[in-house]
Amino acid sequence: MNISLRQLKVFLAVAEHGSFSRAGEDIGLTQPAVSRCIRELEQELGLKLVDRTTREVTLTEVGASLSATLARVLDELESALRDTHGLAEERRGRVRVASAPTISANLMPECISTCAARYPDITLMLRDQVQTLASDSVRHGEVDFGVIVASEGADDLVGEPIMVEPFLVVCDRSHRFAKQAQVTWKELDGEKLVLLDYASGSRPLIDRALAEHGAYCRIAQEVGHAITVFRMIEAGIGISIMPALALPAMPSLPGNDGAHLVARPLVPQLDRTIMLVRRKNRTLSPAAQSVWALIQQIAANTPHALSTISGTIGATAKTPPQP
Repeated sequence: MNISLRQLKVFLAVAEHGSFSRAGEDIGLTQPAVSRCIRELEQELGLKLVDRTTREVTLTEVGASLSATLARVLDELESALRDTHGLAEERRGRVRVASAPTISANLMPECISTCAARYPDITLMLRDQVQTLASDSVRHGEVDFGVIVASEGADDLVGEPIMVEPFLVVCDRSHRFAKQAQVTWKELDGEKLVLLDYASGSRPLIDRALAEHGAYCRIAQEVGHAITVFRMIEAGIGISIMPALALPAMPSLPGNDGAHLVARPLVPQLDRTIMLVRRKNRTLSPAAQSVWALIQQIAANTPHALSTISGTIGATAKTPPQP
């Protein structure tokens, strides 16, 4: 049965006014258009709804019955449509976001705080997970979207880049690299490295770059958290290659001048891309869309994400020095 909402509204107008011409004037249609709508509706139903003479239009018994029921149904439909339209403007509810650890620690706190101030009716719930688990949480619908490192093999996700940041060498201030303005990849040859393990989205990028530049290093330790990497560098276990976003987590020792670890740019520069990702063919709720846009805005204003950083990192280095 192919019946349109327009045909039903025209029929109700004819039932109310008892005239094709007056019904047309009320709803903005010509008399022939009204007549055609009624004829098409009757053909679809296989029933006569109105009796028309040269002087008047009256409803048949079936038409009168349909008119009484239809008025109530269309009122409920219009109310439901108004409510649905209102949801498009509603910014409330819980939004779940998964993100990789360095992103969780150094980008998401500001996002959560700003969200609470800007959208008090939205609760942003963070799921802090390694890259692989964060991606899976998005795939399985456990979160609304994720903030992860761009990687291959994510064809089932829709991504939008929000930040590009460089990798840096991190070492103790006693290391020879601390005296240099920058470090080439080839100079890493023979060094002992403490790296994040393969649950990190950064590790494949680092391995590829080392191989491409002929830097053959011994992996002294593979760990899961940035703070563990930095503690191992302090202990003399090795040096590391870390993304710029991880630098605010670099520790400092109480009572010193805050200069025990340093970060130096790698040349040629290697960047990683941070992306917002969601499932394909899934529309974000208005609240989730607001949070998505908020994270985009904050990432765009993150001072150290789009430039190479060099400097000594210590107790006061919450924000890395500008180039």
